[in-house]
Amino acid sequence: MAERVNTVTFQGVDVKEIDVQVLIAPGLPQFNIVGLADKAVGESRERVRAALHAIGLALPSKRVTVNLAPADVVKEGSHFDLPIALGVLAAMGVLPGEELAHYIVMGELALDGTIRAVAGVLPAAISASASNRGIICPADCGAEAVWAGDLDVLAPQNLVVLLNHMKGTQVLSRPEARLTDENPFHLDLADVKGQESAKRALEIAAAGGHNLLMTGPPGSGKSMLAARLPGILPPLTPAEALEVSMIHSIAGTLEGGKLMRQRPFRDPHHSASLPSIIGGGQRAKPGEISLAHHGVLFLDELPEFSRQTLESLRQPLETKNALVSRANYHVTFPARFQLVAAMNPCRCGHVADAGRACSRAPKCVADYQAKISGPIFDRIDIHVDVPAVKVADLALPPPREGSAQVSFRVSQARAIMQARFAKLGAKHLSTNADADGDILAQIAPLDVSTQTFLTEAAERMQLSARGYHRVLRVARTIADLAHSESVDRAHVAEAVGYRQNTASFSLAA
Repeated sequence: MAERVNTVTFQGVDVKEIDVQVLIAPGLPQFNIVGLADKAVGESRERVRAALHAIGLALPSKRVTVNLAPADVVKEGSHFDLPIALGVLAAMGVLPGEELAHYIVMGELALDGTIRAVAGVLPAAISASASNRGIICPADCGAEAVWAGDLDVLAPQNLVVLLNHMKGTQVLSRPEARLTDENPFHLDLADVKGQESAKRALEIAAAGGHNLLMTGPPGSGKSMLAARLPGILPPLTPAEALEVSMIHSIAGTLEGGKLMRQRPFRDPHHSASLPSIIGGGQRAKPGEISLAHHGVLFLDELPEFSRQTLESLRQPLETKNALVSRANYHVTFPARFQLVAAMNPCRCGHVADAGRACSRAPKCVADYQAKISGPIFDRIDIHVDVPAVKVADLALPPPREGSAQVSFRVSQARAIMQARFAKLGAKHLSTNADADGDILAQIAPLDVSTQTFLTEAAERMQLSARGYHRVLRVARTIADLAHSESVDRAHVAEAVGYRQNTASFSLAA
């Protein structure tokens, strides 16, 4: 009779249970693994064989067959080592198979029997808790497993410790839950001299979760401003922290099994490939937009990214999900991120300085910005110019206001937004940038004069319906920062000023 051990595989962030069936039968000595296993799983037999030898056990001189069911689902990853090893030990009579039925098992085996860390323990533990089972995982992953709730967590260092626990000669204690540092070091906005307009735009973007594009010559401080955005963002809520940590657990980037508190800030290089940004690859891992879930994706030198990569952002920016479709799988990763980008106005970056501009100016501006399509520009709520800083300004004392003061205002504005959404029965929304048309009409009503002003602005600027609603969302955020119940004409006027190509439109009545 075959022994059974429960483990899991992943399809995006979804967990699918796998039944590891082990049968030892008479026949020529062989060790076969069947069930659509990839190369890493197929190599498990050698790691299992060596790990058993290290603890003084040897495989019987019989035919060992391991079946991973369901057989039509691709099995990927090294975390199948431990469930296969425990299934073999149960089939040999070393371990009681009925005890293993109460656990989900994950872990990679070293040749000396040590159990190494694997990715995806947190979502696997949540799945185990939902089915009233415990989890057996590596010691390095125990801290993240306990966040799944009140479930039995066994996190042994090696096979010997696990065997002793199962036999009752040693007791494994429950791992302690751990969090990342509450107050990590952040760069301060006080380091940036001048650029008050850009700082204001950064504050609005942080408060409302709006997409932001900064345009300016080289050395004007665009990257400095973006790098200081994490310092003014509020920490993750408990629910958001669990979501973000699950994604990073599957990606294998959850450090030390600690639950994340700070909003992720991802800044890939412009040479990054499409799968690395959107997700996918041979093992369908989450990409940068999913690793930035509930956080910020910063794209520096925006036009230098490939056009295919930039165009692939259009759907995730709207749906808040990354759908990865390949011939052998279709997976969806969460991707509720805030896009912050920076770019030069042209390739040389000095079109505004006649003495330094290249010979192709001003045609080079159109050619350079044409690398970014209109639909991408339309999905960016706030466009702000970041002019060059004068050398004389660098000698001035640092600004009095730093990240702490701005962060306080951002937190107050977000609290106002969340209280408003809760009152409307839309607790799933957290920032104004998330509000759809129906909710937006309720949270940002305009009086007749303000509505007339916005309508005229939208017609002269030829705003799309998307652009119109994004102006309203930004105006609502500006009003929240001012602790204003209503959205007034001044709030709308400032929001209109952040739309692209507004120079030709006069804000006069």
